[in-house]
Amino acid sequence: QVQLVESGGGLAQPGGSLRLSCVASGVTFRLHQLGWYRQAPGKQRELVATITVTGNTDYEDSVKGRFTISDDNNSVYLQMNSLKPEDTATYVCYGSYWGLDYWGQGTQVTVSS
Repeated sequence: QVQLVESGGGLAQPGGSLRLSCVASGVTFRLHQLGWYRQAPGKQRELVATITVTGNTDYEDSVKGRFTISDDNNSVYLQMNSLKPEDTATYVCYGSYWGLDYWGQGTQVTVSS
């Protein structure tokens, strides 16, 4: 059974940094795409960043220049710098393989002074 487990969330001050990690287990194949969504209370889910097996990356406009997605086999990471209060949300990682999506449980990121 494929499982994705996130870690690295927590509390950060505005302007601070956090690094999220997501490790996939039970996977016997290379996931084609990995990424991160986030959802804040009262807001729609938002795709933050994606990375493909070929290394192509894409970012939501509000995080460009501040967040960096990377991967290592079937693990995905999100380096978040210059954090803003509006980055506060639950961050969920996912992996895709031939139309099948696998999801983590989410990790909370709170940006507050």
